[in-house]
Amino acid sequence: MSSLTARQRWTGLAVLVLAVTVVALDATVLSLAIPSISETLRPSGTQLLWIGDSYSFVLAGLLVSMGALSDRIGRKKLLLAGATAFGAASLLAAYAPSAGWLIVARALLGVAGATIMPSTLSLIRSLFPDDRERATAIGIWGAAATAGAALGPVVGGVLLEHFWWGSVFLMNIPVLLLLLGFGVWLLPESKDPKPGRWDVLSVLLSLAGVIGVVYAVKEAAAHGVGRWDVPVAFVLGAAALTVFVRRQLRLETPLLDVRLFRDRRFTAAVSASLVSLVGLSGVIFVVSQYLQLVRDYQPLQAGLAELPAFAGSVVGGLLTARVARRCGARKALTACLLAMGLGVGALGWLGQDTTYLLLAASFLLVGTAEGVVYTLGADLVLSAAPADKAGAASAVSETAYELGTALGIALVGSVVGSIYASGLAVPAGTDPAVAARAGESLGSAVEAAQGLSPELAQPLLASAKAVFVGGMNSAGLLAAALLVGAAVMAWRLLRGLSEPGAAAGAPVEASTPSKTSKAAKTSKTSKTSEESEASATVRA
Repeated sequence: MSSLTARQRWTGLAVLVLAVTVVALDATVLSLAIPSISETLRPSGTQLLWIGDSYSFVLAGLLVSMGALSDRIGRKKLLLAGATAFGAASLLAAYAPSAGWLIVARALLGVAGATIMPSTLSLIRSLFPDDRERATAIGIWGAAATAGAALGPVVGGVLLEHFWWGSVFLMNIPVLLLLLGFGVWLLPESKDPKPGRWDVLSVLLSLAGVIGVVYAVKEAAAHGVGRWDVPVAFVLGAAALTVFVRRQLRLETPLLDVRLFRDRRFTAAVSASLVSLVGLSGVIFVVSQYLQLVRDYQPLQAGLAELPAFAGSVVGGLLTARVARRCGARKALTACLLAMGLGVGALGWLGQDTTYLLLAASFLLVGTAEGVVYTLGADLVLSAAPADKAGAASAVSETAYELGTALGIALVGSVVGSIYASGLAVPAGTDPAVAARAGESLGSAVEAAQGLSPELAQPLLASAKAVFVGGMNSAGLLAAALLVGAAVMAWRLLRGLSEPGAAAGAPVEASTPSKTSKAAKTSKTSKTSEESEASATVRA
């Protein structure tokens, strides 16, 4: 890749930014369409959650497998194949005739998205061998990823103002056509020269493990652990992940080199990315409904109200390298996780008529901090991995991103849904079928109230809105607690690490080399190895 000119490298990056923006956008663009989908497809409360998170669940479960596959068959080839499949799945989602079909279409989008995300980050590793250039490129890539997620509601609002809910999927088609056209021309091919075989059993174990555990967490948050399927799913998922890890340790060419987690930088970065997305995606999911169904915003108004999160994420991603050089990765990562906790925690005091300024400040703070956390985390992960395993390592970072998105919707959405269902007061005299429908979600209650007399509709809506806001308050405080815990963990994991961060061009504190790191052992006796190790470490 060193033969590429600067112009070829940066135009190639533009194509990759286009790809990651589409995938990130699709994770949140549906949030404002939930009321419209509820009215058209009439999903149950559980189906509504699956419409929101089936995309991220499947994507998270397959990212590691697809990242390893990209190392084997070629990152450009898999990226373009995935983009084609993403377009086909978008068409299916746009014209889904029922809630079940929409869930299936979203899952297929997740399969296609899993081929795109790790390929983009690993191609950046190939396009930019220079550490400082790569840090800037990853900053732009990270800004696109977080901005795409934050921009989703805005784009959705604009489309829903003029078209039906399926338009949020059709918008993918022209962008993907551009990606395919320019990608064939501008992107170079790269892959692992000695990839080994693609272990199908490992693929199945990782998929079963991730989906099993996340399903159990989601259902436990929504219904408690009394149902038999919750503990069974958790045990089976945990067992699959345990077997997966043991198998990776035995394989000569593992699907995922789990030894990377022995590096505290790697573990801190992955954990921070996961928890930060729990906060961001959960907030967007419930606040989008709050703005439309509680405060009666139109879809476009609601999207514009969330614009500060988009602006903040772009700024945060672009400033990451500068912040890391000035403050060090440890302080930057910890401070931004705490800032996210503060912004998300502000939702704990949000009422039905709270001034918009509080919400705007919260979105701006959360978006900016998330931009830094996600970009810095991706850079830390990519720098810690060997170049020939960039796809698999990138997939770990992306898995944390998508798993955090899925868990955010599942946890926050389930907590709000559980509090809503248990606290809703239905006026006496309401038809039982209408009452049951109103108890499924706030959107269902708004729809059910339209067929009631004013004497019954007004108290039903008042109760539904009050209980929903109460659930949102509790969920905001829960997400804030998780972010504070992640900040403490990152501070402890990154303590004492201090090698020069070549990629960011930042001097850092001295690092304690891992006892299991082959490069670290070699560096004790070789100056060349010391320089190589330094260039592969994070700017702390």
